[in-house]
Amino acid sequence: MTDLNAILSPGMFVQHPDHPEWGVGQVQSNIGGKISVNFRDQGKLVIDGSRIALTPVFDP
Repeated sequence: MTDLNAILSPGMFVQHPDHPEWGVGQVQSNIGGKISVNFRDQGKLVIDGSRIALTPVFDP
């Protein structure tokens, strides 16, 4: 399985696959598989990259 979360870097935009209602989030950090994301409609969350595969958004 390819770990797409590994390519996520600060400034990139993502969506949570299970919570589209959170809107598009911006990656704040990606350290040791813990991805800090600031979601427009949910606020700042830390996502466990080993459990959730965030979806990159290339045209937010």
